[in-house]
Amino acid sequence: MKEKLSVVKIGGNVIEDSKVLKTFLENFSNLEGKKILVHGGGKRATHIASKLGIESKMINGRRITDADTLEVITMVYGGLVNKNIVAQLQALNINALGLTGADINSITSKKRPVKEIDFGFVGDVESVSHNAIDKLIQADFTPVFCAITHDKNGQLFNTNADTIASELAIGLSKLYNIELYYCFEKNGVLMTVDDDNSVIDYMDSGTYEVLKQDGVFHDGMLPKLENCFHALSSGVSRVFIGNPSVISNKEQKFTTLYL
Repeated sequence: MKEKLSVVKIGGNVIEDSKVLKTFLENFSNLEGKKILVHGGGKRATHIASKLGIESKMINGRRITDADTLEVITMVYGGLVNKNIVAQLQALNINALGLTGADINSITSKKRPVKEIDFGFVGDVESVSHNAIDKLIQADFTPVFCAITHDKNGQLFNTNADTIASELAIGLSKLYNIELYYCFEKNGVLMTVDDDNSVIDYMDSGTYEVLKQDGVFHDGMLPKLENCFHALSSGVSRVFIGNPSVISNKEQKFTTLYL
């Protein structure tokens, strides 16, 4: 029987609230077994870019990443946000190691093709070096991945953090029994977007397709759910979506996804 590994992704609103982040990291440090943390930091990147006089361009919630924006993202995701999280985990006796996809060649991507929109230096994940990452895990390090990948030719890419979490979970499912958590400011997947209590407790792929056709999910939730069901169909055991306490308190409201 495979050993359990938890892959946990935290959203930008958690990162922006220092008290919520502190509580989440305490809960993460108490999460039993081996684990990986994945984070973005888009709101912080937008704030820093503004201070530097760099305009942040978004289309349908997706960031256009030109050369100047890529520099900001690399500084903010790979530096400011990542190292702050790593330092706080060290204070909680978790021997964390901050990583981009370029480190140990862990996550490679290709530039997103230009169709209707040119997203710039945005990467779509091609491969995960699960054996290399497992060497860190077996050495009792806890990897903390930011939302940056590379193409093996020296080019860094801004990459969706939800996708990175899903692809890491899929890659490492070859070695572990994977539980994937998406933690953000809501209590789970909502039937009514402005009603935080309308959490859908359980959802399989058939129910997802029906509700998607009915227009239940808002634009930001759709790609997250697509990543979730892609992970489930590719070897991941279970996926949970909820607020940051979902990793420590299974009595609360949250959404469990299954095929």
